[in-house]
Amino acid sequence: MAPARAFLGGCCRLALATGRRVVGSPGPPLRGAWLRYLSSCTSGPEDGDMRRYLSAHYSEARRSINEIIPSISSNMLNPNAIFSNNEMSLENIEIYGFDYDYTLAFYSKDLHTLIFNTARDLLINEHRYPSELRKYDYDPNFAIRGLHYDVHKALLMKIDSFHYIQLGTVYRGFDVVPDSEVIEMYQGSHVPLEQMSDFYGKSSEGNTLKQFMDIFSLPEMTLLSCVNDYFLKNNIDYEPVHLYKDVKDSIRDVHVKGLMYRAVEADIERYICYGEKTRAVLAKLANHGKKMFLITNSPSSFVDRGMNFIVGKDWRDLFDVVIVQADKPNFFNDKRRPFRKVTNRGVLLWDKINQLEKGKIYKQGNLFEFLKLTGWRGSKVLYFGDHIYSDLADLTLKHGWRTGAIIPELKSELTIMNTSQYIQTMAWLQGLTGLLERMQVYRDAESQIVLNDWIKERQEMRDMARRIFNPRFGSIFRTDHNPTYFLRRLSRFADIYMESLSCLLNYDLHHTFYPKRTPLQHEVPVWSDQQYPGTFGIPFLQQIAQLK
Repeated sequence: MAPARAFLGGCCRLALATGRRVVGSPGPPLRGAWLRYLSSCTSGPEDGDMRRYLSAHYSEARRSINEIIPSISSNMLNPNAIFSNNEMSLENIEIYGFDYDYTLAFYSKDLHTLIFNTARDLLINEHRYPSELRKYDYDPNFAIRGLHYDVHKALLMKIDSFHYIQLGTVYRGFDVVPDSEVIEMYQGSHVPLEQMSDFYGKSSEGNTLKQFMDIFSLPEMTLLSCVNDYFLKNNIDYEPVHLYKDVKDSIRDVHVKGLMYRAVEADIERYICYGEKTRAVLAKLANHGKKMFLITNSPSSFVDRGMNFIVGKDWRDLFDVVIVQADKPNFFNDKRRPFRKVTNRGVLLWDKINQLEKGKIYKQGNLFEFLKLTGWRGSKVLYFGDHIYSDLADLTLKHGWRTGAIIPELKSELTIMNTSQYIQTMAWLQGLTGLLERMQVYRDAESQIVLNDWIKERQEMRDMARRIFNPRFGSIFRTDHNPTYFLRRLSRFADIYMESLSCLLNYDLHHTFYPKRTPLQHEVPVWSDQQYPGTFGIPFLQQIAQLK
């Protein structure tokens, strides 16, 4: 049993990969056994039968992994938890700020269908695209947030935090591009920095890739793929840059021309959901004497109609400042635009703004004037938004506000991570990876045949793990073993992140969020969660009662 238990000690990455604490796993006393096991791995069999030798270790690894799966499964991840990238105490927060869309207001899936259909019709009617495009419907399960789009090559893809393309996730229209073709086009799978999207994820001069970070961008990615698919299947020659610009303009016009806003206002109950949760969060903060403000890019009538539905007609009494059509992220950087007061009928007044009054609505303006008029500076301010770049990046980098990211996808991903299929897949994937790492020292022909079979199995397990989340692109947080580029930006620009604001209801306003001490590669297994069980665990379902 010593080799088996030592094998468990060497699989400390397993606990990290699945985000769980392994109960009853071996601690420091087994380090000697682990070293003896390593020695047995590298010494080889006495009879020279490498196939039998490697098969025995494979079977032992399988058995060991199966032993710890019940322990992993007993710690269910809590989808209603708040996760921390940076230590932060709510006790120090005096002012709470919010974006509106996908922060205070959550929308049904019907909204993305509305955006897709409206933009598709604009393409046909105003940009003279083929009417046959109306045969394409919106597929809510096609794309995920955080993908990159190569404007010149018309390719949608997933990129990790090191700028490497995840092979198998590159799509031209709805067809996956073979790995060999991707490697030929990019001379490998790495995307140079100068070709990546700019700071805000946009495809600007010199940047050929656009990153889609907004939840509203899901219909845009799908529409791009639909048009590409139609042109390719009908052998129509086209310029990818023009296609990208026309789709982008059509999506923009859905918002700018007020088409989406009018449709939502006309059928508010169909499009807006989660109203009672938002109302409860705002009431909790108000009852504790916290100041609150709203900064959104949406227009006043749209916000007023939505907040009336979510909170009630007196919603403005909860907020000390309300700013609409702020034009973020320019709001955080452009000092030239003054505030304008908006009347209840939406009329813009011309008088100079010397103070921001509670119960009033203001348009445009800039953060520098906002700071001057309110005095709300530094780490006593916590601002929530769903867009990592437009809502959070400038605030944390330039102004020292604390930031909270709203990631609706988090709930579904954590739910998947609690399934037995995911746990078993990831457990064996990590175990097989550890086995490959140790047995790669055997270079003889017989061993290489076995190791190549393991490598193929590992790739099959990776593909399976990806498809569990999304059949084409996988998780928004991982590309195989690496974090996604999306997660890299989330980790940098958000102090905390959660599925929705309702997660705040599970914590008192004196709570301190402590990030897990994630072991660095050279620290494993010294600071492994297996050696110090529970020290670095994330909130589990059974702990939720203690958080309330």
